[in-house]
Amino acid sequence: MLHQLLLLPWMMSSFLREPGVLLWRGFTLQEFANQCFGNMLDYGKGRQMPIHYGSSRLNYFTVSSPIATQIPHAVGAAYSLKMDGKNACTITYFGDGGTSEGDFHAALNFAAVMESPVIFFCRNNGWAISTPTAEQFRSDGAVVRGQAYGIHSIRVDGNDALAVYSAVHAAREMAVHDCRPVLVEALTYRVGHHSTSDDSTKYRSIDEIEHWKIARDPVSRFRKWVEGNGWWSEAAEVEHRSSTRKELLQAIQAAERAEKPPLSELFTDVYDRVPSNLQEQEKSLRETIKKHPKDYPSDVQV
Repeated sequence: MLHQLLLLPWMMSSFLREPGVLLWRGFTLQEFANQCFGNMLDYGKGRQMPIHYGSSRLNYFTVSSPIATQIPHAVGAAYSLKMDGKNACTITYFGDGGTSEGDFHAALNFAAVMESPVIFFCRNNGWAISTPTAEQFRSDGAVVRGQAYGIHSIRVDGNDALAVYSAVHAAREMAVHDCRPVLVEALTYRVGHHSTSDDSTKYRSIDEIEHWKIARDPVSRFRKWVEGNGWWSEAAEVEHRSSTRKELLQAIQAAERAEKPPLSELFTDVYDRVPSNLQEQEKSLRETIKKHPKDYPSDVQV
């Protein structure tokens, strides 16, 4: 999708499938690798799960595992932008499963009543892990839910990169200039498994997956468009894939060699002064590692 092409001073409250947003805004492959390995250069200091990226430099709120918790955060951040008179908005991404959470409904009502400049981007791929949308709600997708809260809502073909770009561009204009929330529902499909522990062929047919992978593939559609305009070629793609793979492998190797954060970082960044209970926990942990060194990685700094 091309919604990540809007390089603007937004606060982004994101989910697990938006690394493209970070890439476009300037997050490097090395920064991605550092986070996944949790080394000393990781901004989360090794305390987050892999792919839970975040960047204060790029106004990108750290990804969190619980579903839909980022949606109210985005509304609150948008309201603060409004109060400060900033010519900006926030955008938050979530899947169709997120619309079944209470946080989604609380956030939409909050945004509508307070007129917060926020874009709700729902990536409706038809499946919340193994639960199809037909078993999640009886409404016609997410777009009508936005309308029910008095929010201007747009539905777009999520597999059409240019259509998504156009929709989000229009949504930002409304959010910033009219100071109002906008919901964008992108209809797409998750052709892969939900995770490495998921086998999606257990709950949907292979024919269905292949249809979306071949006939409705967004990458192939966009490739045809750029090739038709003379902006891309097969040779250019081969070279790009090769150079990117080389850069990625180098980033992974560098991240793997980097040292891990010191043990003390487990107890920082929450309190101005570390309370006694955390001091006791840190002391207990250090004593345990010294007593059972074979049970802990050799690079743990005691």
